[in-house]
Parts: sequence; structure tokens; C-alpha cells
Amino acid sequence: MKRLIASIALIAAGFSTMAQTAVVNPVKKIEVTGTAEMEIVPDIIYLNIALKEYYKDNNNKNKVAIEAVEKQLQQAVIDAGVPKENFMLDNVYGYNYDWNIRDKKRDPNFLARKQYRLKLTKLDKVNDILSAVDPKGIESVNVAEYTHSKIDDFKKELKIKAMKDAKEKAAYLVTAIGEQLGGVLEIYDNESQPVYYPRPMMAMYKSADAMGAAEAMPEIDFKSIKLKSDVRLIFSIK
Repeated sequence: MKRLIASIALIAAGFSTMAQTAVVNPVKKIEVTGTAEMEIVPDIIYLNIALKEYYKDNNNKNKVAIEAVEKQLQQAVIDAGVPKENFMLDNVYGYNYDWNIRDKKRDPNFLARKQYRLKLTKLDKVNDILSAVDPKGIESVNVAEYTHSKIDDFKKELKIKAMKDAKEKAAYLVTAIGEQLGGVLEIYDNESQPVYYPRPMMAMYKSADAMGAAEAMPEIDFKSIKLKSDVRLIFSIK
């Protein structure tokens, strides 16, 4: 029994010594944040183009069918060299009859509308495309979304720069107090989402019913995407 008590006492003493050593010799460390930023010009832009039927006069006569306006846009897109797969129908609305019932006529007073999604790599051909369509047949044009084809690569590049920035900060701060920087103990990745500048890079295209055709052409002023990366690193101090 005495031997057992003595063994327990020795173990307890060992733990006490370890605890005292840990208190006397704590791990010296430094925590820093590294950041990196860049701005990129989008090379993928999605436009929403809404077409509509309209009347040639003010007496609600001589209606121009949606198919005619649609054909103008389709031809303009082809002439601009846009790949077929980048031009797609996004929505159909304004009809008052079922497409599956071909012999049922629609109310002649209804004006059909169609919305297209157009994927572009540049905006330099937008004016050419829209100019080939009767302004009265265009209801609106707006930028739906935009991004960059290599945005993931840019994010990785920024992450590396942020890590290097953190290490540089830690190194000169530790050197300033006459110490040496040790290895990294912990890494925290503060994932940042891209910051898209306000959407109206291209002014909303209004119907020619509300403004003259010349005034209706959009002003193109595309903004960039701001990318930012933040990381938090903890280094030991030798």
C-alpha cells in the first residue's frame, strides 16, 4: 500500500513539474493577417434582351409579330459572329393561348414578348446587334451577370500573395524586437467573395416608345471586378 501511494506521489510530482515547465517556458508566437487585392475586367458578360410585338401606327393596326422582331435579332447575332450556343431563349410571356393547341387563335390585342440571354466576351458589338433590330421591337436590355473565365486562377494567385504578405509582416515585426521568426503554427483562410461593382455598367435600354431611337442606344462603360483575399497566420517565435 505504501509503495502504491509512493508511486502516485511520484506521478503527481511529474505532472506538477511538467505544468511548471509549461508555465515557465510558454510558446512564443505572433498572429498576423495577410491581404491581397486585384481588379479584373470581365470577359464573360450575359445580357438579357427583351423583345416585344408592336404596332406600326398609333391606331393599334399593322402589328409587327414577335417572330419578325426575333428574326432580326437572330440575324444580327449571327452577323456579329456570336456562337449559336451563346444565344438562347430565356423566357416567353404575354401570350394568351397554349402553344400546344395550334388551331386556337390568340386575342389580337395581346402583345407577345420574348426574352433572350446573350453571352458575350466583349461589349464592342452590342450596338451593332441592337441597331439591326427595329427599336420599337426592343423592350429592354440589361446586364444579367458577368464574371471572368479565369476567376478561380486569380483567386489562387491572390491567396498565395496574401500568405506571403502575412509572412513578411510577421518577419519584420519580430525582427523589430530582436527576435527570429519560426515556423507557421496555424492558418485560417478567411474566404472572400468577389466584389462586383454596381450592375448598371450599361445603361438600361428603354423602349423606343418612351424615347427616341438614337437616345435609346445604351452607353457602354463596363466596370471591373474587385477580388480580395484575407488569411490569418500564427507563427512561432524562436
